[in-house]
Amino acid sequence: MKKGEEISKANSPEGVKGRRLLVIRLSAMGDVAMTVPVLSALTRQYPTLKITVLTKNFFAPMFTQLENVKVFEADVKGRHKGVFGLYNLYKELLARDIDAVADLHNVLRSKVLKRYFRFGGIPFIQIEKGRAEKKGLTAAKNKIFEPLKTTHERYADVFDALGFPVDLSRTIPLSKEKLSEKALKRTGSDTKKWLGIAPFAAFEGKMYPLYLMEEVLRKLDDTEKYKIFLFGGGTEEEQKLDTIQARFKWCINIAGKLSFPEELALISNLDAMLSMDSGNGHLAAMYGIPVITLWGVTHPYAGFYPFDQDVNNALLADREKFPLIPTSVYGNKMPEGYEKAMETILPRDVVRKIEDVLNSN
Repeated sequence: MKKGEEISKANSPEGVKGRRLLVIRLSAMGDVAMTVPVLSALTRQYPTLKITVLTKNFFAPMFTQLENVKVFEADVKGRHKGVFGLYNLYKELLARDIDAVADLHNVLRSKVLKRYFRFGGIPFIQIEKGRAEKKGLTAAKNKIFEPLKTTHERYADVFDALGFPVDLSRTIPLSKEKLSEKALKRTGSDTKKWLGIAPFAAFEGKMYPLYLMEEVLRKLDDTEKYKIFLFGGGTEEEQKLDTIQARFKWCINIAGKLSFPEELALISNLDAMLSMDSGNGHLAAMYGIPVITLWGVTHPYAGFYPFDQDVNNALLADREKFPLIPTSVYGNKMPEGYEKAMETILPRDVVRKIEDVLNSN
């Protein structure tokens, strides 16, 4: 970021009065969910800010509890498609009297928008993704294996450059939400601890093998102490989870059964969530739900660990056997032989960690 691009610092209530910020974060659910704790802290520190989040309309329910935060739909496959569509988007956003733009995505679409906003004289700061450091962390040779700045910190840096320093310790988790009648029919009511399990990930290298996950489920199910909710998305995942549900007494498949807002409400009522390095872990973290994460060819050092979660709740693949981990930032690169990396995380250790977390709450 160039300091010359900053707007004037606005650390006092008088300085921030009337400011209207546009926040850009498209892309995957987990990336968008990671903006929530940052915006929570930002809005607490600067209560007069008016924030418009440019993202997919599907993600709007994540932001409903945040004061002075509204979502503006980015219809990138429809009316906002292409250069001319983005110009139409720019004009629509101008009507909201935007004072400055925090680009938390920094991709081609947002770079096009940057040209338009800069031409209009509106400050536009983009996230520094740390590509060089991440390249060093994921290198096959001369790997620099050290923790990088978190994504939440990188988001906060953008607001700092715009004159709004963010103290992430000011973040307050979202409140528990009321379950709908439809959700209550699926969950039932009892005194068991509620555990969410999200067994899927965007890439194979980040996903715990299903046969091992079923062993975890079997051990948990046999205790009859927990009610287990299975999360996923898409027809294929729904079918797999339906099959798993049929095998276990206390497992309930949620995938495809509830709306996204209903799923969020259920997540907010969990006692713990077991997730891969994927979006559901970040959704649970928004509500301060304890998250246990399983890591394959990715690693928490890349900066995508769920917000404010205990680092001891991350179970990692064995780097002595698989020293190239992390092989990539997103898990889309898997060297030959690394398909078995996650098998080094033993089901008994997963069960032990889950029970430790559930029994400590």
